[in-house]
Amino acid sequence: MSFKKKYIGDRAFYRMLFVLVLPLIIQQGITNFVSLLDNVMVGGLGTLSMSAVSIVNQLIFVYNLAIFGGLSGASIFSTQFYGVGDWKGMRNTFRFKLIFTLTAGILATAVLLLFGDELMMLFLRGETNTPEEIAETVSAARAYLDVAVIGMIPFGLVQVYAGTMRETGETVSPMTAGLIAIVINLVFNYLLIYGKFGFPMLGVAGAAIATVLSRFVELCYVVISCHRRHEQFRFIEGVYKSLAVPGNLVRRIVVTGAPLLVNEILWSLGMTFISRNYSLRGITVIAASNIASTVWNLFCVIMFAMGSAVSILVGQRLGAGDREGAIDVDRKLIFFTLASHVAVGILLIAAAPFIPLLYKVEPEVRALATKFLMISGAAAPVHAFIHVVYFTIRSGGKTVITFLFDSVYTWVFPAMISFALCRFTGLDIVWIYFAVQFIDVVKLFIGVPLLRSGFWANNVIEDIQS
Repeated sequence: MSFKKKYIGDRAFYRMLFVLVLPLIIQQGITNFVSLLDNVMVGGLGTLSMSAVSIVNQLIFVYNLAIFGGLSGASIFSTQFYGVGDWKGMRNTFRFKLIFTLTAGILATAVLLLFGDELMMLFLRGETNTPEEIAETVSAARAYLDVAVIGMIPFGLVQVYAGTMRETGETVSPMTAGLIAIVINLVFNYLLIYGKFGFPMLGVAGAAIATVLSRFVELCYVVISCHRRHEQFRFIEGVYKSLAVPGNLVRRIVVTGAPLLVNEILWSLGMTFISRNYSLRGITVIAASNIASTVWNLFCVIMFAMGSAVSILVGQRLGAGDREGAIDVDRKLIFFTLASHVAVGILLIAAAPFIPLLYKVEPEVRALATKFLMISGAAAPVHAFIHVVYFTIRSGGKTVITFLFDSVYTWVFPAMISFALCRFTGLDIVWIYFAVQFIDVVKLFIGVPLLRSGFWANNVIEDIQS
């Protein structure tokens, strides 16, 4: 087979991919762009305020990833049920998602309200932080957290509805909901952070209120959109007549999904641990890494969209029993992702000196953020490849392997490297950041053989179809 035929699709393939991922890219791109503007607005209040919001968002990030992990196992089944036209199977899977999300949301909200201060202090024990800086940062973080937790359950429910709609190939409605929420968030950020047009000046609490409002608006839109189009989304018919889910399906989802849930929790905790290690070098580093991660998310919208594309397009083919078609589509998606992120990385490196100028922070924060962004740009192709390999293995239900490939690796390598270098050496933080970003090159030597083996291409619903 020629290289072109093996790795490059025809016009119909890219037309299909374009229709699927463009709404995802638009939604994620605008979301992350507004997140950047949010960052800039909060940064206008000063480095300590921006660091406070960054710390809280790092804690909420663990919850968000737990929701993603818990729903990921169910989505494998949901996507394959759709591929074979089993609406009852999708309906039962949807109910499972609802129960999980509500339970997780209540538990996470309770934990953050009860133990939030103790968790925040994990980021503020570096010798470079003065008692006054710590007190001011914790006060701002608490003001933000007390409001932000209200939006956690709506966020989870949006993922249930929007995610299930995407599993049918419908990406426009979730995109529209996201865009409306983004406008709400941006407008009320401006009004409430700075007290414009007669609104109170609430600072970081205003940013939290804007986010919560946007979560509820987004939830209302996806719920109404889904239930009004029950002929298209037939899984929603009668979904609330009962919340009962067949025990066999529950067991299969739990067995398949538990490694993903544990993976996302451990991975997010690993990333939080890395951020905490960076924070030992001072609040300046917290602010700079916050800028870098926000900008990184904006530049990597194609990567995130391609992960979803792999889940949907490969999962549907596996559910329909087309194993060879799934492998062929996956190979082309991976090549496209890798090639596109060479260009993305170059663009990020070129933009790195200019983006931090948007922030009203100290010059040393801007300089550090620029260096972090250049390193991230250089590492972009590596991370893009790893990202789609993860979703490939996951699409066929090989969740234990994804657990080892993702979170176990994160704790064994990046987390421990950041801990050792930050705590026991005087190495400059830029070189530590470089080491953490590029240690994932090791994953290339793990991921390529896993892909070539084809072991991941499995139908997980063959014996449980309704």
